[in-house]
Amino acid sequence: QVHLVESGGGLVQPGGSLRLSCAASGFIFNDYAMRWFRQVGNQERELVGRISADGTTTYYGDAVEGRFTISRDNANNAMYLQMNSLTPDDTAVYICNVLGLGKWGQGTQVTVSS
Repeated sequence: QVHLVESGGGLVQPGGSLRLSCAASGFIFNDYAMRWFRQVGNQERELVGRISADGTTTYYGDAVEGRFTISRDNANNAMYLQMNSLTPDDTAVYICNVLGLGKWGQGTQVTVSS
């Protein structure tokens, strides 16, 4: 059974940094690209970025390009989101997703506020 668990969220001041983690189980992790999304309230989920199965290729949404970095550790079935230069507009629930399996984590709340 596919299981995704995000962690690392919290309250951070504008300009600060956070590193989120997504722990995966129940599937062959290094066979699948992974994605980070974020969601504010009941708004549509926004794609933050994705990383290829082997970790060599990444893509970022315009809102986070140059500030966020996605990485993965296939030996430990984990994906990460390094977030720098955070602004209040980055406040959201951050959710990881397996591309092609339709599975989502429960999300971790990130709040950027002074």
